[in-house]
Amino acid sequence: MISDKEAKSTYDKVLRINLDDAKYGTFAEIGAGQGVAEWFFKASASAGTVAKTISAYDMTMSDEIYGKCSRYVSRERVLSMLDHEYSLLEERLSEQRGDSSTFFSYCNTVRARGYKDTGECHGWMGVRLQLRPNEEPCDILCHVRLLDKENVDQMDALGTFGVNFIHAAFYHRDNLENFVNSLMDGIHSESVEVDMLKFLGKGFRFVDNRLCSLQLVQSGLTDAAMFMPDGEVVQPAEVLYKRPIALLRGSFEPVTNLHLDMMEQTKKEFYKHLDEVQQGRYIGICEISMNNLLRGNLVDHLEFLDRADALQALGKTVLISRCPEFHRIATYLNRYTNQPIAISLSIGLLNELFKEKWSENLAGGILESFGRLFKNELSLYVYPWKNRQTEESVTGKTFKVADDLQHLYQYFLHNEMICDVECGDEELLRYTGRDIQKMIKNGDANWKNYVPAVAHKAALHIQ
Repeated sequence: MISDKEAKSTYDKVLRINLDDAKYGTFAEIGAGQGVAEWFFKASASAGTVAKTISAYDMTMSDEIYGKCSRYVSRERVLSMLDHEYSLLEERLSEQRGDSSTFFSYCNTVRARGYKDTGECHGWMGVRLQLRPNEEPCDILCHVRLLDKENVDQMDALGTFGVNFIHAAFYHRDNLENFVNSLMDGIHSESVEVDMLKFLGKGFRFVDNRLCSLQLVQSGLTDAAMFMPDGEVVQPAEVLYKRPIALLRGSFEPVTNLHLDMMEQTKKEFYKHLDEVQQGRYIGICEISMNNLLRGNLVDHLEFLDRADALQALGKTVLISRCPEFHRIATYLNRYTNQPIAISLSIGLLNELFKEKWSENLAGGILESFGRLFKNELSLYVYPWKNRQTEESVTGKTFKVADDLQHLYQYFLHNEMICDVECGDEELLRYTGRDIQKMIKNGDANWKNYVPAVAHKAALHIQ
């Protein structure tokens, strides 16, 4: 048997699986995802692993096998494939091999680059597998974006990725970091993005899929990952497609009543720019940036879950990202929607936007940074700030930038690229998040007046 340390190349990974007598299953690939099973025949001993392979490209043929669906490259389709293929595998082979084998079915459905095609290239894949013989199977699902320009390069990357995915499902499922990092073995980092990974089933009942999202971002496999108020991990396009979005950036350390008021007041102002249909499709998101989770060079997973729990208890959709620059998060959101976007921010963050450090890596400097930020229908919604010494309120309209940027700032204001929002309760302006942290650490119970009750437990865990 080849050990995991020895299984470095794609060929070695396949050979290790083929030589593992306990693993036996089927492969089903539809659409453009036709390169994974091929690897298992390139390596020796494929008869020890492969019970059946099936390939379908024609939509009618695919419907006849797996039933009709609204979208062929979708979570719905890959799940129907897993249902069909795994049930056949058990039905036909459980009596013969059920006591000695752990069965699996690998399925994918993919849209790759076609002739004169410029559309989104992506795919869903999943593996349904038994952790032990005769046990109820579990699922591992993921969604990938294919970033290469040429079809042949996409197919090559997808075949390698599929092997890595199956190998990780067998040999790395007990270590999430190793699982995620191994997915890109032998693949250029700019060829594939993995924006959703999910473990399902009784055997994975102790896996928190929000940590899967965090690990994808932490390992650099995607710029951002998303989960819903009920904790369900989702592929961002499923939720954001053609919807108006309001995004609140913050550390949420802790989640405060001020955060909630910022979102509510931004929504109120944003609605003035949306028609009735757009209002019905509106979604608000709280974004936590990776740099707000670091403790030294490490990520505090428990603190992340505390903040996520608090936001979800308040009914919020959460985005975890590695996009500290505003123009990068704007580019990310514009990938999924052509509708207006509102980013809610404080005066402090507005001031940060005009610092050179956020554009020093751009050839066009601060002008390029703002050009990318405001490329589509995006506006900044600025929440006021009050100077506690002078009691002076600062708004988007009264905010002062450097003299050489005044004309640029006035242009943003005049064209409603920067908009003011009101404060629903000026009492909220008395304390910053850091002030509330100090209250908690000093045992000042007044902090409870500024933090929603459902977030009190998470706030107490702040170090």
